[in-house]
Amino acid sequence: MFGPSAFRDLVSGRRKGIAATLSRAALGALEIPYTAAVRWRNHRYDVGRTAVTRVEVPVVCVGNITLGGTGKTPTVAWLASWFSDRGIRVALVSRGYGTTSGAPNDEALELAHNLPHVPHVLDADRVRGARRAIAEHDCQLVILDDGFQHRRIHRDLDIVLIDATEPFGFEHVFPRGTLREPLAGWARANHFLLTRAELVDKERRSAIRARALHYAPHAGWVEASHAPRCLQSPAGEKLPLEKLRGQSIAAFCGIGNPAGFRRTLDALGYQVAAAREFPDHFAYGAAHFQELVQWIDKLDVAAVVCTVKDLVKIADRWPGRTPLLALSARLEILSGQQQLEEVLAPLVEQAGRIEFPGRARG
Repeated sequence: MFGPSAFRDLVSGRRKGIAATLSRAALGALEIPYTAAVRWRNHRYDVGRTAVTRVEVPVVCVGNITLGGTGKTPTVAWLASWFSDRGIRVALVSRGYGTTSGAPNDEALELAHNLPHVPHVLDADRVRGARRAIAEHDCQLVILDDGFQHRRIHRDLDIVLIDATEPFGFEHVFPRGTLREPLAGWARANHFLLTRAELVDKERRSAIRARALHYAPHAGWVEASHAPRCLQSPAGEKLPLEKLRGQSIAAFCGIGNPAGFRRTLDALGYQVAAAREFPDHFAYGAAHFQELVQWIDKLDVAAVVCTVKDLVKIADRWPGRTPLLALSARLEILSGQQQLEEVLAPLVEQAGRIEFPGRARG
């Protein structure tokens, strides 16, 4: 079983040797039927053979074309706050990866922490989830979290995220690479948002933009960073980022792109003495948690740092022998914000006209 980084080392070609070459060949064989199935499914939607369902309110979709973390949660939080600040009642709808029995998953817990007044509906059927959000919360606009491939629901705006550090999924569809579908799927995008743009140079950003706009020439373009804002304790205390600068730390995460997290820690000047990674949406069971704590207790570090996505799952169980802190970050738009807001503004007007019987407008 490969961890996220080991899998990327394999499919990127960084892992050398006969075993690695044979593994890539085997994954390439599996890629062929998977890609064919994805292309056939997309074709059915493109020609109208599979129906698309429109719900009663505008839908803004935030998604991507690669596996793993591209920064969807911070982007969803930014959009929800932007619409809420303009008086629009927003609800979030997501599939709920890693959840059981309707319980909130890690991303839902993180969003609830950052957006306590925004309802979040988890449902693998996004049409049903959107209708629940409308019926139960009188929302005027739905933000679809990680829904680019969920084509059954009509969306008024498709915002597609591209991770600047891994933009093209190693040129292969899963399992040979990290693409969820061929790059031609970018043609459905209305707006691209390049995340972690601060981690690559201007020439690299320009090359990524040119390739994305080749597929969707009329799409908008935004560049953004994951701007660290503070360190957060399990009790909710917020500490300055400088607290750990130059100090030895341990780090762990269960996210889609652990390399991005590590780059951020390095950029902050933290000395990462040891690091562990877990699969995306990892459920920290009792045995895993105990193993993690024992690993950290053997290290001589000032603190252990994880992501907020990890913290919300383990904060109430942390024994406290080594301080646990989560790196809290927010989306910070570097360029293209005015163009994006010009696209969002008509949706504010459209959503603002939606009223519900028996509910007074504020």
